[in-house]
Amino acid sequence: MMDRRIFLATVAGLLLTPLSAEAQQAGKVYRIGYMSVVSRQSAEPLMVIFLRALGDRGWIEGRNLLMEWRWADGKAERLSGFAAELAKLNVDLIVAPQSDAALAAKRATLTIPIVHVVAGDPVADGLVMSLSHPGGNVTGLCS
Repeated sequence: MMDRRIFLATVAGLLLTPLSAEAQQAGKVYRIGYMSVVSRQSAEPLMVIFLRALGDRGWIEGRNLLMEWRWADGKAERLSGFAAELAKLNVDLIVAPQSDAALAAKRATLTIPIVHVVAGDPVADGLVMSLSHPGGNVTGLCS
């Protein structure tokens, strides 16, 4: 199983790559949508690490970063609504740690980049076309 700190540092690295190209733009505030099937309470330790990793790279919530948090509290049926909401908000990026969250995000948008971590097979799950050439707007890690 992947260490949570490694996961979040990696996701933060993936997040920062597209943002860093425009990081010099004064006053730009990036909006990241984060949607998860778990509850906020259960994800709190990961949120702290995630925000710290972003902060270590100069991305501070409330200053140059706005987080749109969505928690399904174990109710996967809520994910499609969250994904549609984040797409309507036109966030700059969607972080969807679980496969079901990433699939909901993929169905909601073809243009907003989606970052995910999958414990299974992202090809079989329908998230990407292949590991070597994922195509589309979904990227991430698999184990």
